[in-house]
Amino acid sequence: MLPNWFNKWNRDNPTNIYGPAILVGTAGVAVTVAAFLVVVGQPFKTDSIQTGPRGTGMSRTEFVSDLAKPDPSIEVMYTEAPYIPEGGEPLARDIYQNVQVLGDLTEDNFNRVMLAMTDWVAPDQGCAYCHGDVAIEEYGADDLYTKVVSRRMIQMTQNINENWDGHVNVNKEVGVTCYTCHRGENVPSDIWFKMGSVNEATAGWSAVQNRVTVQSQYTSLPSDALETFLLDYGRIGVHDLEAHVAAYPSEEGYPTWQDTERTFSLMNYVSNSLGVNCVFCHNSRAFYDPEQVTPQWATEQLGIGMVQEMNNEYLVPLEDVYPPERLGPVFADAPKAACKTCHKGYQQPLQGLNVIADWPELATTGAPVYE
Repeated sequence: MLPNWFNKWNRDNPTNIYGPAILVGTAGVAVTVAAFLVVVGQPFKTDSIQTGPRGTGMSRTEFVSDLAKPDPSIEVMYTEAPYIPEGGEPLARDIYQNVQVLGDLTEDNFNRVMLAMTDWVAPDQGCAYCHGDVAIEEYGADDLYTKVVSRRMIQMTQNINENWDGHVNVNKEVGVTCYTCHRGENVPSDIWFKMGSVNEATAGWSAVQNRVTVQSQYTSLPSDALETFLLDYGRIGVHDLEAHVAAYPSEEGYPTWQDTERTFSLMNYVSNSLGVNCVFCHNSRAFYDPEQVTPQWATEQLGIGMVQEMNNEYLVPLEDVYPPERLGPVFADAPKAACKTCHKGYQQPLQGLNVIADWPELATTGAPVYE
């Protein structure tokens, strides 16, 4: 208890003690935050890549913290330098039975590649995933579909590295291996199947859209964009930019509004697959002018052609090889690839890591070149 004279004096002489306290507290917080930023750095600092003329909004912005964060798949990727052949060593096709690909490798390098593929694709099942639980003398049999598919996937990987250099190695040597897509899983993530009609309440025009799906990137855009453009070689384009054109949507090759929306659906998918925005490839003031695009546009065009070849020449023909549980739920079609199957949300798969450096056996359809 305080004396009465003290209480009376405080009543007669009121003082604002909260204002100075708030001021001092605010100043203290500001000093603390400033010191933190100086010592630790700006946690939300951004960096950008200029993809076109300044002032046109053609830049790709990312948080520096995201740029510094490595893809977690990189740390666990298995790699091993090759054994440089001295000449005269027996080759895999002369040692093992039914070696239809990689037969011109030495025994050491052949087993090294087999070990890597096991780690990249089936680390839990091991060799038995393709060869079965049999003696090594029986590994030549093609009893399991996984072995038949793996053989074709080796050929596809070699073809990509040899013939699509303009896409996979556009900036530097990067290449692809089984791990680029599989990441330690039997079946790669982000594969796709045909979906057909997704809107049961309608038919025709809108039957493939106005329903949120994974392939439409959770939008109302058409869900058949990947099928149309990455499998059926559909023409990527938008509606006529001129008004009152003497043409009809029923005419072959004339782009309708739905064709436009289907194109937007594909572009949205590509952007999400690479973690970029539209101006990474396009000029923001001339989206439809191919003469004003960025260099990345040409790289993407090659990528689309590469995926079309992958699907039609390598993946779809394996439909009769797969068991029913590996086929699509609607049309029982073979699993297919698209941009996100490799990129996984990054501009370059595995953030541009050179994955082919230690694997010349997968870099060419011919005899590997060791350096």
